Amino acid sequence: MTARLRLGVNIDHVATIRNARGGGHPDPLRAAEIAAAAGADGITAHLREDRRHITDDDIARLRERIALPLNLEMAATEEMLAIALKHRPHAACIVPERREERTTEGGLDAAGQIATLTPIVGKLRDAGIRVSLFIEPTAAQIEAAVKLGAPVVEFHTGAYAHFPEADRAPELRRLTDAVALAAKNGIEPHAGHGLTTANVGPVAAIPQIAELNIGHYLIGEAIFIGLDAAIREMRAAMDVAR
Repeated sequence: MTARLRLGVNIDHVATIRNARGGGHPDPLRAAEIAAAAGADGITAHLREDRRHITDDDIARLRERIALPLNLEMAATEEMLAIALKHRPHAACIVPERREERTTEGGLDAAGQIATLTPIVGKLRDAGIRVSLFIEPTAAQIEAAVKLGAPVVEFHTGAYAHFPEADRAPELRRLTDAVALAAKNGIEPHAGHGLTTANVGPVAAIPQIAELNIGHYLIGEAIFIGLDAAIREMRAAMDVAR
C-alpha cells in the first residue's frame, strides 16, 4: 500500500483570464477556495517577472486567506527571493523563466547554476520555506539538488505528456528511474507539467512520487465541466492509479 498522492492545483491561468480583460474577475482566490473544497492538498502559483498572470496582491491574499499550503513558483532572482521571504509560503519551487516563453518550457539547469542557487536555497531554508527545484529527470540535475540541499525536486513531465501515447514508454522509464534516484538520496519527488486525466495514471502510479502539481488542464476543463468537477475527476484518476 503506497501513500496517498497529494494534488497541488495551480491557479495561474485563472489569473491569465482575468488579466486578459482587466478588473477582478475571475478571482484566483475564489479558484483556490473551490480547489480546497474539491480535495486539493495545496495551491500552486507562479509569480512571474512580468506579472502576466498571478500578481503580488494575489500572493498576499492567498497567503492570508487560504488554509492549504501555498507553493510559490519563482525564478532564482533577488526580487523573487525578497517576495518569498516577505510572504513565507509553505514551499518555494525554483523554476526557469524566460520572458518570451508562453509557459515553462523545461526544467531548471540546477547543475549549471550551483553558484547562483546556493545562497537563494540557503536563505529560503533558513526562513523555514520548503525548497523545491523544478528539474528534468536526469542524474546530473538530481546530483545538483543533493549538493544544494534541496529537500524536494519536481520533475518536469512535459516531454512525457507531449509524446503520443504509443511513444511515451522511454520517457516514463526515464522519469521512473529519476524518481527512484531522488528518493534514494533522501529527496522527496514531485512531478508536473502537461498532465491530464488521460495521461496522469502511469505517473501517479510511480510509488515514490509524493505530489503532482497540475494547473492548465484543470482550468481548461473547468470551462466545460466546472473547476470543482475537473479537480474531482483528476483526484479520482490519481487515486485509481495508486
